[in-house]
Amino acid sequence: MQRGARLDRRIDFYFDFSSPYSYVANEWVGALAARHGRRVRRHAILLGVTFQAAELKSPVSYPIKREYSVRDFARSARFEGLPYAMPASFPIPTQNAARVFWWLADTRGDEAAAAWATAGLRAVFTRGEPIGERDMLRALAAGHGLDPDEAERVWNDPAWKERLKRANEQAIAAGVFGAPFFVVDGEPFWGNDRKPQIERWLASGPF
Repeated sequence: MQRGARLDRRIDFYFDFSSPYSYVANEWVGALAARHGRRVRRHAILLGVTFQAAELKSPVSYPIKREYSVRDFARSARFEGLPYAMPASFPIPTQNAARVFWWLADTRGDEAAAAWATAGLRAVFTRGEPIGERDMLRALAAGHGLDPDEAERVWNDPAWKERLKRANEQAIAAGVFGAPFFVVDGEPFWGNDRKPQIERWLASGPF
């Protein structure tokens, strides 16, 4: 394999705006990729759809797992030196934020979509903002420099609803069943805690 060709390939990063681990991973994946001459292609998905396809449930659906998970969400953020706050109601619906993501990705490019992903994840997990609520998402759009009326038209537009549906289907076809989920050189890595393995893969190849 030629080194130049290898470094040109992207890291596919699948996330849900309602995933605390996606928030943490989003904060480190760009720098990690840059250290190895890679770029990140983000994919906004709905975890509920992937769970259903894989016949899984969210860990917070189970009382004993929920208590541990809530503790681990905060601990994982602290480990990365990140601020963290969880919305009072959790999880939150994120389909509208994801539709805006795909609108930006398809009309303005990956960087614009990545900036929206970061803004949305930080809103949810550093300020506890329930961006599943209409007024909160409009405020996020306005604060991000978007026209909130246009953003609302987008998330209600059947075309962008279909775009998100297609993104979910493509994620499932790629083997995605949770978030954050990464695909590097065709190799899948699931979870924020896969960071050391991804780093080693990028540094020295398959192991």
